[in-house]
Amino acid sequence: MKREAFQDFYSAPVAQCYGCGYENPHGLQIKSYWEGEFSVCRFMPKEFHTAVPGYVYGGLIASLVDCHGTGTAAAAAYRQAGRPMGSEPELRYVTASLQVDFLKPTPMGVELLLKAQAEEIKGRKVVVTMNVFAGDDVCVKGRVVAVLAPDSMFANV
Repeated sequence: MKREAFQDFYSAPVAQCYGCGYENPHGLQIKSYWEGEFSVCRFMPKEFHTAVPGYVYGGLIASLVDCHGTGTAAAAAYRQAGRPMGSEPELRYVTASLQVDFLKPTPMGVELLLKAQAEEIKGRKVVVTMNVFAGDDVCVKGRVVAVLAPDSMFANV
């Protein structure tokens, strides 16, 4: 049985996102899944995602943290409400705050594993923390404060 990623449930406007939108052929098209209490995302940087030779560009890592964080926020909110992903009304989150702490340079040629959990779900806000691994090494710690996307974001779509 094929697992569905959090992003597979995104409606058309959200599916355009550069980081996680399946409708954006130029984007990263990341996929996030539950593995127990954690959400995970695996991403293999391409040779053009470089900062300096041999290392991943930090802006790419920040994008991964951002999109995996908001996807995790939505999935955690659905889970807490006891609702299946994709059920109406749609729960979509945007980033209110993004913190990315680079602990050590992230090497190229290694699949990145983002492992996250929702630390707080309260009202319209979800706080997600995560580690980004390159092999066994934690290279980055991230924190996303995600808020429920306002309807006005989709008014012109």
